[in-house]
Amino acid sequence: MNIVRWDPMRDLRHLSHRIEQSLGTFPAMEAEWPSAQMGAWPAVDVYEDREELVFRAELPGLEQKEVEVMLEDHTLTLRGERKLHREDKRENYQRIESSYGNFTRSFTLPATVDQDRVRAEMRGGILEVHVPKREGARGKTIPIKG
Repeated sequence: MNIVRWDPMRDLRHLSHRIEQSLGTFPAMEAEWPSAQMGAWPAVDVYEDREELVFRAELPGLEQKEVEVMLEDHTLTLRGERKLHREDKRENYQRIESSYGNFTRSFTLPATVDQDRVRAEMRGGILEVHVPKREGARGKTIPIKG
């Protein structure tokens, strides 16, 4: 008797593959159904330094007026829409992997941020939201006496 390692995700991967195969026969639907491999859209990098938190979202093809940044009850929300321009001859598409449609990404902020000084800027399809920390939350170095 052979001992076989059980993979609980094997059946799910098989089902996912079969669904992708069947949807692949309907090219008009591919623009509406982002690939399962893509994850959340838009991609957002978050980094922190001593002074602030920075949220960096990749929004190629969008303009500033198509994006909304909201801050409410310690929740930062990025919202907008990227439309698929129908001028292209869709019958020539072999595959559409770019994400289109409405998006919303929300992030819970720590209590240590200064919500009154949050600023956002967008250049070249990159949205950056800078969330400064309050003065007392920045920490300090404690010298060690010997």
